[in-house]
Amino acid sequence: MQVEYVNVFVSNLSDAVAFYRDKLGLAMEFSSEEHGYASFSAGSIRLGVALAGPDQAELAGRHTGVGLAVADLEAEHRRLTGLGVKFTMPPTRQPWGGFMALISDPEGNIYYLDQVSAAHG
Repeated sequence: MQVEYVNVFVSNLSDAVAFYRDKLGLAMEFSSEEHGYASFSAGSIRLGVALAGPDQAELAGRHTGVGLAVADLEAEHRRLTGLGVKFTMPPTRQPWGGFMALISDPEGNIYYLDQVSAAHG
């Protein structure tokens, strides 16, 4: 068994698509307003964005626990800040040795942004 995809719930699909495709640079695999779903290639897994239904509004805007890996966190911080991406925590050295930041999508969904060394790859 392996993780194939992760879904994140949003209240505005078109804003989410613009964020993940145009700002984060993930390759879109599928998008359908009719079905309320978009899928992006995110390395070895897919990241899905699902439109929360009227009775599911509480699902949007959560700490996802999803980590996105980058080779140079400081450069990515500059690039994403220039695109208006909100950082809820700037690049910070962690007590356990990592180097990470937290970013927020337009819905308030929080993601880890980790600098991954060659030793982890």
